[in-house]
Amino acid sequence: MNTKPKRQWQNWLDRNVYDLARQMRLSYVPPLMVYLAAGVSGLTGIVGTFFVKEYLGLSAEFLAMLGFWVMLPWALKMPVGHLVDLLWRHKAKLIYLGAALIAASLLIMINLLADREFMTHILPAETWFVLSVLLAPIGYVVQDTVADAMTVEAVPRFDEQGSPLPEAQIKLAHTTMQTLGRVAIIGGSMLVAAANVILFDDVHLMDDAEKAAVYLAVYRWALVIPLISIAGVLLSAYLRSQQEWRLAAQGYEREEIDRLLARPEDELPEINCWILGGGLGFVLFAVLMGLSDIPNSDAIVFIGSLAIVMFLIWRLTLDLEPTQRNQLYGIAFVIFAFRAVPTTGAGETWWMIDVLTFDQQFLAQLSLVTSGLTLFGMFLFRRFMAERPITHVIAVLTIVLSALYLPNIALFYGFHEWTQAHTGGVVDARFIALIDTALESPLGQIAMIPMLAWIANSAPPRLKATYFAVMAAFVNLALSLSQLLTKALNQFFVISREIKDPTTGLTVTAADYSQLGSLFFIVMFLGLAMPLSAIFIARRTFLKDSN
Repeated sequence: MNTKPKRQWQNWLDRNVYDLARQMRLSYVPPLMVYLAAGVSGLTGIVGTFFVKEYLGLSAEFLAMLGFWVMLPWALKMPVGHLVDLLWRHKAKLIYLGAALIAASLLIMINLLADREFMTHILPAETWFVLSVLLAPIGYVVQDTVADAMTVEAVPRFDEQGSPLPEAQIKLAHTTMQTLGRVAIIGGSMLVAAANVILFDDVHLMDDAEKAAVYLAVYRWALVIPLISIAGVLLSAYLRSQQEWRLAAQGYEREEIDRLLARPEDELPEINCWILGGGLGFVLFAVLMGLSDIPNSDAIVFIGSLAIVMFLIWRLTLDLEPTQRNQLYGIAFVIFAFRAVPTTGAGETWWMIDVLTFDQQFLAQLSLVTSGLTLFGMFLFRRFMAERPITHVIAVLTIVLSALYLPNIALFYGFHEWTQAHTGGVVDARFIALIDTALESPLGQIAMIPMLAWIANSAPPRLKATYFAVMAAFVNLALSLSQLLTKALNQFFVISREIKDPTTGLTVTAADYSQLGSLFFIVMFLGLAMPLSAIFIARRTFLKDSN
């Protein structure tokens, strides 16, 4: 009687889930393992938050500034992406380099928790923490850039007999590969969220020594992250050797095997001095400014970095038709504004921990809900993203995400106390936070997918990694601007947690969350105004011919 809805549901599952599984190939696994490692990197996220709150005296303003420097290495995808294109046969070594940097970051934190006294004899704990935080993103940038290139290699261009595959089949395989990459990243975040729920069970009942032991265990488990990406490289080498043996058994000579399995010579780009020079200039400029005592050096670095990246984009797009180039610029401008929206900063999390009594396990549960619903949202909204212009997608997401700030504002002003009293304790602060997270979590990935598709579709065939890296650097600089704006807001709306002297136990800084409500309203307003203003401007300038 109700067979029609059932058939529709089965058809939807077949088109969006089962079909993706059917297209899975063994050659896809190596890059997916690198992406999985990136997803698993969130294992230490909650521990890092509580470590800062309980052991370090860093302000919300400083953490926002640190967030700016953490995002800056992603602009290194420019020179790294071009190097991957140039050194295609040696990209595995870059994975090992990235793994070493990630392992070094984790080992710093492990030693800081295991033997704080020894570490602080060398450098202050805050300095070690900053060093650890800066090493990790450099490693992930290197690995992510190489993984992008590995996805190209993972898609076969010839069948088992050595005959070229149809272009349409290759294009479909690339789409599948990119979708599976997103699934691997989110799947990794789901695994670590589930692990954190288990590891943080009853942690709020533990004393400081027991909590430290749990934190230490989490960081030790995180050492599996670099091993996952290294295993992906080793598997890739094994699969390559198996293919070589199979083709050799069919009578192919070494030159023919290289032609079939390696990247064709006509796809290898020439050295682009603008990309390498601009990337080197960016690195030197950022390092010199970071080591200087010039006021607002982070803002100066951002302006200089943005100028360099925009110049490189201009150089790369000179060969495009004017209409196509303007469309690319317009979409880039809108995406930049959407991702540059500031956040409330670390103060919101501190308030949730201190005032709403959200413990480590509940934050892990929120992370698990976020990952699970994000994965579901990827499949649920695929058609919505495919059938509508990216400006329309961004406009809808902007309005919805801004509206989802209202539950946070309501919690700040005690709405949960009223609902808890009138629902027998069911609708409390945690219930509202879970519902808000459930509604908001898929939207972040929905925003990312059309951005990635836009970058991939705009890349010329011979400069895939280079073009993707430069455009991605521009989009990621928007996150650096977001951190700068967050820092500025935290300077104006001062939010502080309670900080006690570890020796005397006396309160050094009292907790003060009185200005968080005003900060919520400002961030919500900027989250609505910045992207919509960018869409309005873009449609009347760059995108006026496509309206």
